[in-house]
Amino acid sequence: MEVRPFIASDTKQAAALWNEQATKFHYKPLTEEEFYSTFIDQRYYDAACTFVAVEEDRVVGFAAGCTGDDLPLGELAGYITTVIMNENASAEQMDAMIERLEARFAELGKVQAEVLFFNPVKLIWTMPSAPGHEHNNAPGIDRAMPLYERLLARGYADRATQCGMHLQLGSFEIPESILGKEEQAKQKGYSVVRYNAAQHAGLAEMLEGLQNPQWITDVARYAEQGVPLPVAVYEGACVGFAGPIIRQENGRAFFCGVGVHPAHEGHGLGSVLFFRMVEAFQEANCDYITLFTGENNPALRIYEKAGFKTEKQFAILRKELETNV
Repeated sequence: MEVRPFIASDTKQAAALWNEQATKFHYKPLTEEEFYSTFIDQRYYDAACTFVAVEEDRVVGFAAGCTGDDLPLGELAGYITTVIMNENASAEQMDAMIERLEARFAELGKVQAEVLFFNPVKLIWTMPSAPGHEHNNAPGIDRAMPLYERLLARGYADRATQCGMHLQLGSFEIPESILGKEEQAKQKGYSVVRYNAAQHAGLAEMLEGLQNPQWITDVARYAEQGVPLPVAVYEGACVGFAGPIIRQENGRAFFCGVGVHPAHEGHGLGSVLFFRMVEAFQEANCDYITLFTGENNPALRIYEKAGFKTEKQFAILRKELETNV
């Protein structure tokens, strides 16, 4: 088996390999164009971090990773996006692909290899219970995949589990218990409303307080564009958010997250924001919502109360590397 850099003419065979092997684990099938745009024609593409394994002019493996100092953890880490192999591939052959990725990360001075949802290359996966419903990012790796066992064997630490969850919309109703929490919050001076820049201050400060780099950038941008955004407000200032409210072409509800500033926790605002957001998605004619969250995140119980079901579990992995710089 020869491992060499990916070239454009590999696209047809590599895409076919993806559709043969990755779809076994509910990754979305990709056309040749979709495969190329996902892995190659993207901002963080690195030709030295994208490989194929070839036997007798046949592509039997594909590996891709990415780096970028402007990514979360980017100054320290490289991200493994995927390693897929023919079903007859040996452990040693898969290791050869992983080793090439790790070597490239080390060459660039990275001290960690990550399998993590901050990877900018988003791999779409479909719901086992509803194959037409998709989530726009696999937040880790399915433990049933051969790659998972090989990463563990190479010293990767299984750091956390992310639950991929799904809710069919159409009959959602906010339970009385949540309406009661909302009323109690109102008595304390809080309200959950749609964000209005002319009326509500402190959005940027609230996002900074949540310390999530993607929220700081993305939520602020959507709000500036006028995309509907449920917020919790106290004395005219934003203290929490949920959303934004975006209906994708496939009927999926898209949102960045839900957060409440630490200074205003303990009033049930996170639950109220989440349920009002789900209600807003239903009113926006979204067909379904997908999300992921840590299996130990207290918010998991909120999602389950809203009717979400866990469809798949993903592992978050990390390995410490010896840098070449």
